[in-house]
Amino acid sequence: MDSAFIQQRIDQTKAIIIAYEDAVLALTVGGVQSYELDTGQTRQKVTKNNLVDMNSQIDSLYNRCATLEARLNGSGVAQMRPNF
Repeated sequence: MDSAFIQQRIDQTKAIIIAYEDAVLALTVGGVQSYELDTGQTRQKVTKNNLVDMNSQIDSLYNRCATLEARLNGSGVAQMRPNF
């Protein structure tokens, strides 16, 4: 995959993370009973009953973002042995 494509996926994932975190904050701190979550792909009405699922989704999105960033930056694991 080319780096422009991966960067686009990273940017989109970050935007979705922000949308989810805004919804969680509005429901927990903002005192609202329901919130319209707009990820740019879907719109759904969420309530405090959805907080567990939403936090799980945020965790998954952070993992996806980290994986994509690792692909973009070419990070890998190298094992080294002492040379003696």
